[in-house]
Amino acid sequence: MKHLKKHSAVVVIALATSLAVVSLAAGIGRSQSKSKSSDGVAVKRVLKPSADSRNKETAAHSFFREAATRNAQLSSELNWTFGGKQQRGWYLYTPLIKQLIHTKNDAASEKFSLALSRWQAKSGLKPSGALDEETLYAMIMTWQDARLKDRSVAPPEQLLTAPISDFYDPTRADELRLVERRTYAAYKRMVAAAVADRSLGLARAPHGELAVDEKYLKIISAFRSREYQEKLRREAPNSGSAGLAVNSPHFTGRALDLYVGGEPVDTRDSNRALQVETRVYQWLVRNAEHFGFRPYCYEPWHWEFVK
Repeated sequence: MKHLKKHSAVVVIALATSLAVVSLAAGIGRSQSKSKSSDGVAVKRVLKPSADSRNKETAAHSFFREAATRNAQLSSELNWTFGGKQQRGWYLYTPLIKQLIHTKNDAASEKFSLALSRWQAKSGLKPSGALDEETLYAMIMTWQDARLKDRSVAPPEQLLTAPISDFYDPTRADELRLVERRTYAAYKRMVAAAVADRSLGLARAPHGELAVDEKYLKIISAFRSREYQEKLRREAPNSGSAGLAVNSPHFTGRALDLYVGGEPVDTRDSNRALQVETRVYQWLVRNAEHFGFRPYCYEPWHWEFVK
């Protein structure tokens, strides 16, 4: 089986390479080279790709076109489970997927399939170019492995009380505004970078910081005690492990729920679909890692400081 996977990987990569080579050859063919005839007159010669190259190009296009068609279907119809909850499709994870496989192309495009096949081959999967259940679970594992491992409760000396201006709820109690010190410093650096990015259109205060009345990127929740987490679980008994973990990363003070749009912490697909399309969320997907934060894929608002 391993040999078969490697053989498949070689075939797909060879097809992709052939496509690139043929494209280059076609580009050269379109250009005109000059030579001289026996009487010294310049003669134009057009270079054309060979029939074999054209066949490989056609095969590669066909392979990735079929994969793209399948992705268009799987993105909304693939049935799978996460945290005990039934899921349908992977469209809610598209920004994270694109970041992971290093592409900006549409999920139903051939270029997306090509980038995906490369990631599959690198990950020891069959490089089909189609994002099937096996591939999706491998991606989930990659994201989950990057999260906080130690979820011990933060000692008091590691926590600080962040100002109310940093919070989504302007009436949040002091004891619910605790954040681990290094996490808070990284959060402030990240927010400053987001505010400086004019494409996000975030409201700024006179000195360039996030305006008090700006909701995006404000903290919804940070440190939680075990008692407070249990209270939340009692109030939402159907949340499951995907929604409210028994051993929560919020115990560390290094997990931040940030406002990225829609209803702040609503896990309904319709709400998450809205959140993952916001410019702020997509900015976090591209940039949060530079500040030490990693996502929890199921909750667009949840980010963990892992440095």
